[in-house]
Amino acid sequence: MELNRRTVIAGAAAAGLAATTLGSGTAQAATGSTGSSGGRKPVKEHFGTLADGTKIYRWSLENGGTRLKVLSYGGIIQSLEIPDRHGRYANVSLGYDNLDAYVKGTTFFGATIGRYGNRIAKGQFTLDGKKYQLSVNDGVNSLHGGKQGFNTKVWDIEPFVSGSDVGLHLHYTSVDGEMGYPGTLKTKVTFTLNRHGDWRIDYEATTDKPTVVNLTNHTYYNLAGEGSGSIYGHELWLAAGRFTPTDSGLIPTGELAKVKGTPFDFTHPKPVGRDIRTGHPQLVTAKGYDHNFVLDKGVTARPEHVVTLRDPESGRTLKILTDQPGVQFYSGNFLDGTLVGPSGHTYRQGDGMCLETQHFPDSPNEPKFPSTVLRPGHTYRTTTIHKFSV
Repeated sequence: MELNRRTVIAGAAAAGLAATTLGSGTAQAATGSTGSSGGRKPVKEHFGTLADGTKIYRWSLENGGTRLKVLSYGGIIQSLEIPDRHGRYANVSLGYDNLDAYVKGTTFFGATIGRYGNRIAKGQFTLDGKKYQLSVNDGVNSLHGGKQGFNTKVWDIEPFVSGSDVGLHLHYTSVDGEMGYPGTLKTKVTFTLNRHGDWRIDYEATTDKPTVVNLTNHTYYNLAGEGSGSIYGHELWLAAGRFTPTDSGLIPTGELAKVKGTPFDFTHPKPVGRDIRTGHPQLVTAKGYDHNFVLDKGVTARPEHVVTLRDPESGRTLKILTDQPGVQFYSGNFLDGTLVGPSGHTYRQGDGMCLETQHFPDSPNEPKFPSTVLRPGHTYRTTTIHKFSV
């Protein structure tokens, strides 16, 4: 029998289960009234200091049984705690317990990604007849915005409580020419927890010159709890009948290939690891799944349900809704056992997975893909919602 999540949360509260506290620092409640649902005020604490003396803060949100911790460095999701079928909480996102590891890291754990999520071939694109050269940081290609993408920036954060919702507004302005991108891009990302415990991300951006934009979040999920082992037993459903095959540099070839009859078919739920070692050429190239899945719905006016991820052992289930046309499914192929999470356990290949809602990789160079061009006078807007249950 599937348990109602509210029953589980109520049971956890009755049992006196406490939130896991990561790191150290003095916490202070942000200004604002408590929501009508009893959602807690966002809490701010010092997390660390950058080499230039800039203080980095961690904000903690709790509502509807979901607990979220966000860093001002990189707009990073440092912890995401949800209960299992017995009401026991675990942090289901991979990350670190200290700032230095995030600064030195190359895995983008939990980061807000921009200006352009995913890869752009050779770090080049042409817009309105002008060629732009971007920062390259993935061989000859540009990945997730370049060497100093949004994941390395310090975001201004404004907490809010609105009715029964609690959340954070994150602001960052990327100047004209940063990482080679044209135009000054003013970006706002809003993280909201509602009374049901749903985590919503709203992205907004404006520019003063034509540019390309593709914002996303790079949380690595393990619904059994970070540091607990492989996600290969997780069951995944994707509303995608096609995917974009890649070349040896993981750049899409331009083909929209059918998933039917291949290891890329998740149109019916199946374990992530069932076909991952079948020897399919695309899986060999990427060392697992690291591919954009073409959502059947395309671009939509409102977020629609496109992903379900479930851990049979804990019962934790994640449903993702988005208005974007693609989801990059990455199965943690390059985790090599050298990184240590907050639990004190190392992360090995397959110990976490990403489900990045997005426009397609290299879309500035592929006319068959949905456009990522943003022009002055227009506002980039996109929404992704994460629903948790057991």
